Amino acid sequence: MSLNSPALLHDENSQGPKGNTECLEGLELQTPASFQDNPLQQLQLASQEVLEKAKRSGRSKCPRCSSSRMFYCYTCFVPVETVPTKEIPTVKLPLKIDIIKHPNETDGKSTAVHAKLLAPDDVTIYKYPCIPEYEEKRHEIALIFPGPNSVAVKDIASHLQKYSKKGVCGNHDDCSGEPFLKQAKIEPKEETNLNECVSSNRNEGTSLKKIIFIDSTWNQTNKIITDERLQGLLQIELKTRKTCFWRHQKGKPDTYLSTIEAIYYFLVDYHQEVLKETYQGQYDNLLFFFSFMYTLIKNAKCCAGKE
Repeated sequence: MSLNSPALLHDENSQGPKGNTECLEGLELQTPASFQDNPLQQLQLASQEVLEKAKRSGRSKCPRCSSSRMFYCYTCFVPVETVPTKEIPTVKLPLKIDIIKHPNETDGKSTAVHAKLLAPDDVTIYKYPCIPEYEEKRHEIALIFPGPNSVAVKDIASHLQKYSKKGVCGNHDDCSGEPFLKQAKIEPKEETNLNECVSSNRNEGTSLKKIIFIDSTWNQTNKIITDERLQGLLQIELKTRKTCFWRHQKGKPDTYLSTIEAIYYFLVDYHQEVLKETYQGQYDNLLFFFSFMYTLIKNAKCCAGKE
């Protein structure tokens, strides 16, 4: 498998305009000629007028921690006071998503929070090393990560058949033996029956119930991917796509996706290739914040004469 199209999520330690907030607050939405090849223009998004109003108002307080933020609080995972929750779209996902953040990943630079804001019932963010145990349910969980044993999204169902509840012991021949010493961990919360019922029929073609994403730079990934709690999970590699992320890592190919892009593209492929359903923009609003910020930052670069 090529590492030029990793499902690694590189939201930090990358290149982008400095002082974004100050620059963005004085800009109006435009559509410069250089944007005509913008793949985000085709998205079926909810009205972003609420974000435009918030941009004109400037930074606002988080309703929980009172910190000054733009659009949303990346610590509390809630919109700021000038962005009413009722005006933010909510996306229902066909399965649960766990995002494992590297402890050195800067909260304010990561797009992982977008997923939590827009699909709050289906997305959980963990800060490594505090992650759940996955071993007993690995027959219904997959990890987005490129590698020699990774499989394509279309092959998820056939490969998960190898994982049954009888075989969760994996490579450990003696399942009754003493458990390995673990790093700090937390148990996954009970998920509501209502959410499971909504997507149960759509999951009949696959036993996949949860997908895991790693939110870190490429250089930070090894510490997480080698954790014993992630061993034995089916690994998925995404198709090659070019990123639109404005904090692209210096020296890395443009196929290194941001967290929210990787989540979005996986779900689109999963919808079409596993659920076998026509995609009609069901998950486009996952890029609600991302597309808005992308346009503003592109405009900022244009105004600064960088494009």
